[in-house]
Amino acid sequence: MPENNSPHEMKKSRFLLIRLFWISLGSIFVGIGTIGIFVPGLPTTVFLILASACYIRSSERLYNWLIKNKTFGKYIKDFREGKGMPQRAKITALSMMTIFVLLAVLPFSPIAIPNNTMRIIVLAVGMIGFYYVSFRVPTKKD
Repeated sequence: MPENNSPHEMKKSRFLLIRLFWISLGSIFVGIGTIGIFVPGLPTTVFLILASACYIRSSERLYNWLIKNKTFGKYIKDFREGKGMPQRAKITALSMMTIFVLLAVLPFSPIAIPNNTMRIIVLAVGMIGFYYVSFRVPTKKD
């Protein structure tokens, strides 16, 4: 049987419980990604990419709904196809990540995290995210 290696090919499980698990997990990621629109420092697109990976294993309808979203669908689709991020979006993402991580960890910031352990965790996660977006996500050629 020939295999289509399209990133949009459904990999749906034949077991209902497994599909329900993937739908639930994908829906949780969509919820967290939606919260990330409003909460500084919480990424949105990363969680929506994770949701698309869950939905492609469980529901063609939910996967298509996600990748056809007028705000994020294009970015998710491009990422799944290996095209990367547009340079302008990458610069904007890196700038926003830097600003909000610094505001969260600097003690004199109006939104500083009071707990030092949490500051270290936020800084470490922010640095990992910055590294990943900078060096691991390809820059899309215009």
